[in-house]
Amino acid sequence: MSLAELRDLADAIRAEVAKAIVGQSDMVDQLLVALVSRGHVLLEGPPGTAKTFLAQSFSTALGLDFGRIQFTPDLLPGDILGSNLFNFQTSQFTLTRGPIFCELLLADEINRTPPKTQAALLEAMQERRVTLDGETHQLADQFMVVATQNPIENQGVYPLPEAQLDRFLFKLLVPYPDEAEEARIVASYGSRSGPTRPADLGVTAVANAQILSSANAALSQVAVADEITQYVVRLVRATREHSELAVGASPRAAVMLAGAARARAALEGRDYTIPDDVKALALPVLRHRLTLSPAAEIDGRDIEALVAELIESTEAPR
Repeated sequence: MSLAELRDLADAIRAEVAKAIVGQSDMVDQLLVALVSRGHVLLEGPPGTAKTFLAQSFSTALGLDFGRIQFTPDLLPGDILGSNLFNFQTSQFTLTRGPIFCELLLADEINRTPPKTQAALLEAMQERRVTLDGETHQLADQFMVVATQNPIENQGVYPLPEAQLDRFLFKLLVPYPDEAEEARIVASYGSRSGPTRPADLGVTAVANAQILSSANAALSQVAVADEITQYVVRLVRATREHSELAVGASPRAAVMLAGAARARAALEGRDYTIPDDVKALALPVLRHRLTLSPAAEIDGRDIEALVAELIESTEAPR
């Protein structure tokens, strides 16, 4: 797939998602970057901001096999991965695959389940495979996790461990719509009754797994200059040296940021990356990987502001 064809495909996906989702164009753009660079996304926002519906519409437009897990406090790892069950008729164990065996997985309210169950996703997200009773099972090449969480409630939730947060390429904050967008939402959906599905609004598949594999391969056409690589490294290392941060970003974050910058360039039809690609993606890549120091927390410092300061103070190539 050429970069021009990739850009046209991205435009077609945006158009399909826009049939169901009002606004949130930035969210769709970031989801596309994650898709092309084969990353996972964590969506955080208050209830009723269409996080789940956005994931469903995105999956429908991509033509991928969609799976959904509603995370609850009593969910067990086997409920996600599956298990080997004994078949008395054949006197053999038979693999019963869990809902994780899909192409795009919606992990709804992921922070409502204990860390033991959250950890069941680690191998799948990192290596796209699942190990059950010592046997390894490969997941789909296009396997992607879109997780959601509610930042408002603090009862009955379990904060995601740093090891799991580090597996997500982006953490995207889903805002409330502005007044004009909300009026469009009410006008479009206020007269409907019952659950609305993307297909009911005309969302159709404009891609499939084979096309998306070609889109992933198109990234090889995008060059990352040494100056851009050094810029990414300086920016990530600056998070570890900042006095107001107790925990900085990992080398995995630097690798993911560089890969996401390549994907952004490809989606815009460019075969080279520029500093603006890194700057545009640094906040969603870093915000969930940094931990404020106790003194910074007492002073009421904000991660978003700190990342913005780091971007501003780190010298970019010209």
